[in-house]
Amino acid sequence: MGISVGIIGCGSIARFRHAPEYKANPNVDEIVFFDRNPERAKQLAMEFGGRAVETVEELLQDPDVVAISDCSSNEAHHINSANALLNGKHVLCEKPLAINVQSAQTILEAQAVSGKKLMVDHNQRFTKAHQKAKKIIESKELGEVLTFKTSFGHQGPESWGVEKSNATWFFKKERSYSGVAGDLGIHKIDLIHYLLDDEIEDVHAFYGALDKVDESGSPIEVCDNVVCALKTKKGRLGTASFSWTYYGSEDNSTTIYCQKGIIKIYQHPIHQLIIEMKDGSGVKYELEPMQTNDNQTSTGVIDSFIESIIEDKEPVVNGSQALATMRVIEKILGE
Repeated sequence: MGISVGIIGCGSIARFRHAPEYKANPNVDEIVFFDRNPERAKQLAMEFGGRAVETVEELLQDPDVVAISDCSSNEAHHINSANALLNGKHVLCEKPLAINVQSAQTILEAQAVSGKKLMVDHNQRFTKAHQKAKKIIESKELGEVLTFKTSFGHQGPESWGVEKSNATWFFKKERSYSGVAGDLGIHKIDLIHYLLDDEIEDVHAFYGALDKVDESGSPIEVCDNVVCALKTKKGRLGTASFSWTYYGSEDNSTTIYCQKGIIKIYQHPIHQLIIEMKDGSGVKYELEPMQTNDNQTSTGVIDSFIESIIEDKEPVVNGSQALATMRVIEKILGE
């Protein structure tokens, strides 16, 4: 006997990631959809064989619904995720956890009161190349990590969202809040925390709206580019760049520089992980293609979330880890 799950927000992330991965999970019997636009919920219910509800209350008060994916826009996460937890549902929240640290803490407080599971969709932890890199770093076969650089950029969310227009909520300050920093940057901040078993403490950043315009042709209200220098609690130094203006192929690469060599991740189309040793030797791993907006493969996030519920174990990405990444984003934006 499987479980029923609900999805709040029926945009692209629900359609391309959450709904198909729930549908494919053998432990999920039914998906219940809610969106502020009822037609959008009905469309996904038809597409994935679930059902749509008219109000979020109907979803949260349904005793059969065990878990919720919060795929609403950023400014609503602290409302929807907190309410779902307080209504006794396990929650998988899209990243960023909230628009700021204060709102994120509201969700963590709701989780503490409810005793339910809260997982956050920092999906880069789940790729085979990143997991392999973490094992290599942990083994100390390359010695200690000294420095790092990481980058995440593509052509922008207006080409990925449901509407495919410059009117996208990603460009609106009151809905997106953090622009490319919260959309792409947060993935790489979490990844560095995960790979290095460390936390970024000190940040010097530049950001701006360099090229994107909204539906009226004005520069967007949030940043489309961020470049920053970072220092971790353990003293590692690094750089990071996040962009919505990489008008060519997507960049999702990370380099970790260690005492005895270098780890290159997602820099080669076939060898997703390359180890270069100080002595000139090396290893190339062919693991899996990186998931991109054009190449939607299963992230493993939904399976991991459902497993944490069924087996009653701590989610792979918990609320306090997501809060740590939010702190760094606030520092980047100088909040």
